[in-house]
Amino acid sequence: MTDTPAVDTARPDWAAIDDAVKRAGLDSPVLALDLDLLEHNIADLRRRAAGVPIRVASKSLRVRSIIDDVLSRDGYAGVLAFDVAEAHWLATESGVNDVLLGYPTAKREALATLFADELACKRVTLLVDDVAQLDLIDAVAAPTTRPTVRIAIDLDASLRAVGGRVHLGVRRSPVHSVEQATALARAIVGRDGFALVGVMSYEAQVAGLGNHVDGKLAMNTAVTAIQAVSMTEIRHRRGKVITALREIADLEFVNAGGTGSLEETAKDASVTDIAAGSGLFGGHLFDNYRHFRPAPAMSFGLDVLRRPDDEIVTCAGGGWIASGPPALDRLPKPVWPEGLEYIGTESAGEVQTPLSGAAARGLAVGDRVWFRHTKSGEVAERAARVALIKRDSSGTADVVDVVPTYRGEGKCFL
Repeated sequence: MTDTPAVDTARPDWAAIDDAVKRAGLDSPVLALDLDLLEHNIADLRRRAAGVPIRVASKSLRVRSIIDDVLSRDGYAGVLAFDVAEAHWLATESGVNDVLLGYPTAKREALATLFADELACKRVTLLVDDVAQLDLIDAVAAPTTRPTVRIAIDLDASLRAVGGRVHLGVRRSPVHSVEQATALARAIVGRDGFALVGVMSYEAQVAGLGNHVDGKLAMNTAVTAIQAVSMTEIRHRRGKVITALREIADLEFVNAGGTGSLEETAKDASVTDIAAGSGLFGGHLFDNYRHFRPAPAMSFGLDVLRRPDDEIVTCAGGGWIASGPPALDRLPKPVWPEGLEYIGTESAGEVQTPLSGAAARGLAVGDRVWFRHTKSGEVAERAARVALIKRDSSGTADVVDVVPTYRGEGKCFL
């Protein structure tokens, strides 16, 4: 890969990608990562973060070689992992020396394995929001039998109004106020075998909610207004929490934000790094944001297996559904050939997906239909490898490498 974005447009050449994959002889389902568009996204995220380091959210990529490559770039440092065994793996196999587990864990076997690895314990930070999670760790291995465990507190970044009766954001951590955060911090530093080293807080109602959805002007206006109020509130509250916690422990980092909130989170002086991952691959969920739009670097191709009608083709696979409230926007989006859409009574299927439209007339059995995924992580869970695509100055695309996903490396964490 190059270190300089080499893209003139934020749109891939689907036909060129299809041709490159055909010439490489790769079976479907095939993931294709356009390296020029990935470079565009790497640079754009860095620009939006305005000098604040970006911590790579591994759940959104799940391709270790790409994680390693992004971490080698200026402006990127550390990983936000989604599973304790994954965090251990990245700290050892990839040598990542700063891995924050972005969620609490109750995996006793994986914890025991981590605690038996002194080097990994120096590189991995576990997340807690409850003393009960500390108790679970001690039950796995008493403080005298394991290395000191690095701990971060998960500070709830949701917006609460009307005395808590209105809750905007995710429901995860119970630690919301300065008092709750300092009480947990004192409990951590008062116990043997733990070191409080950081804080994480994720403003999901800003980072993960689009404010430029086609045909929904009123909703977009309301979302934008609420997001502005929410960011003002969390910057004020988070700043007070971090000031109080620094009186209790020597914090190494304060992580916050996500792909959708980089600009706003970067304005918070208490934050030392911002998490982002989905914006690197550019799922179609991020087409619905007013202030940025990542290039669709990742796509996947499915074979046409049947032609039940002149304007209907049936593809192999397709039901790669993203997390969140079940709706059409959680489905992969057919993008090439243009003009294909799901059939309402079937939608995206576990083994086969029918698509209708005039474009189906030009497709034969064995041809490919190309899709964009919704978020990012879900696509790598359904394939063992990714074809890396590079375009030359004439626009010709070639597969320059094929790399394994987590699945391709035999890993299934969640």
